[in-house]
Amino acid sequence: MFFLKKLIKNGLITINYYENGSLQTCKGRVYNLNLHEQTLSLKDEKQNIFFIHLSGIEDIY
Repeated sequence: MFFLKKLIKNGLITINYYENGSLQTCKGRVYNLNLHEQTLSLKDEKQNIFFIHLSGIEDIY
């Protein structure tokens, strides 16, 4: 999980993740990392916040 904490300090990222069995892509900045709930919140350029379960993450770049 150390690499996820480093994401908070970095800029714009793109995450490929599975939600309801479908592969999704989200681009934005890390808004919140909740290790207790195992979720990552990402805020896109339009200020929308996406909640992503860490177990569903396929790729981060």
